[in-house]
Amino acid sequence: MAPRVAGQWALWTFAVVNVVVVEALFLTAGPGKNGTLTVARFFGLHAALLMLLQLLLVARLPWLDRRIGMDRLTRWHRWVGFTLLWTLLTHAVLVVLGYARLDGASMPETFLALGGVPASLLGMLAAAVVVLVAAVSTGYLRRRLRYETWHALHLLLYLAVGLSFAHQLLETTTFGASGSALAYWWALWSSAFGALVWGRLVVPVWRNSYHRFRVAAVVPESDAVVSVYVTGRHLDRLPARAGQFCVWRFPGHHHWWSANPFSLSAAPDGRSLRLTARAAGTTSAGLRHLAVGTRVFMEGPYGAFTSLHRTRPGALLIAGGVGITPVRALLEEHTSGDVVVLYRVRSAEDAVLIGEVRELLGARGGRLHLLTGRTAEGAGPFEPDGLRALVTDITERDVYVCGPPAMTSAVLGALRTLRVPGRQVHAEKFSLA
Repeated sequence: MAPRVAGQWALWTFAVVNVVVVEALFLTAGPGKNGTLTVARFFGLHAALLMLLQLLLVARLPWLDRRIGMDRLTRWHRWVGFTLLWTLLTHAVLVVLGYARLDGASMPETFLALGGVPASLLGMLAAAVVVLVAAVSTGYLRRRLRYETWHALHLLLYLAVGLSFAHQLLETTTFGASGSALAYWWALWSSAFGALVWGRLVVPVWRNSYHRFRVAAVVPESDAVVSVYVTGRHLDRLPARAGQFCVWRFPGHHHWWSANPFSLSAAPDGRSLRLTARAAGTTSAGLRHLAVGTRVFMEGPYGAFTSLHRTRPGALLIAGGVGITPVRALLEEHTSGDVVVLYRVRSAEDAVLIGEVRELLGARGGRLHLLTGRTAEGAGPFEPDGLRALVTDITERDVYVCGPPAMTSAVLGALRTLRVPGRQVHAEKFSLA
């Protein structure tokens, strides 16, 4: 079974099995005080399950991440988040409506009355936090907020999870109905919290304590691009692969909470790691001023943009701008088959690491097409006919794509038109490159 398929099967089997268990517990717990409250309980149980799934999707568990990739897990997290929002709101409205019918009161009066009940108040606060985070995650507001502001607000979801957990402890109608139901619920919550703590805290802290990453060298590649070499202890034991990325922090260089995801721009060799960044923000622009010996805090490696997912002998690697970095690392791996690289830049002067790419391709007999020009001026090499003209056997190759969102979308659309099988297509979002 392909690694990506295995990861997806594991994740969705976990989700489906728990949905079945929760619905069985719902049916055996009996009806609520009226029909409306029974339906409200149904939505409440599934909202809790969605919240637990959210924790699993962002836990950054190495086994899942290597097979599915953070890009795909993050996209699922977003859609599960909006599903959670509507499920929570449905649950809340039905609870208020159910008690209003039970007491013969208006919904505003019932809402205020429920606010005086600790269990209900905790649920209301959790729902309010989810609504706030969902609002700032919509495209309109997200584009107008600084990343640091959005990220800080997004962290409030952990508060919502805590409030929701306390709400469920006090509202034990379903899971307090039997000892086995209560044990199941505690086991599920413990597993979700455990996965989150393991992936987001224990693994990064242990790896940084064990490897003790430090800056070994800083090499300007051009006026706007710099490579940083990072060394440490026992790097041969770090489970890193060409094509992956890490989340980097340089505490002595910038605020400790400022983190940037950069791909490894060279295949890990057990002695050092290399990242290459363009000066696109305050953190990346200042990397050229890092002092040798600076302590580095690294999370990862992450990503499924690796040769682990190869299915065909030949490969087509498509990069845009600084998206060449994971592609250049992949070229160092000693894999069989013919390799073609399409490198899209505005001008030849913008082609980062082009000399290294040419050298690596020359050593393995690969081909490079440097595609220059602006799309607005008529340069559109990623139309289906254009791709087929450049690589006539494109449907027989694995295709790796890393570049800006617009370019990546155009390439993926062209690959669908050309009927390149989905299992042969591997894409990395530029924001994680």
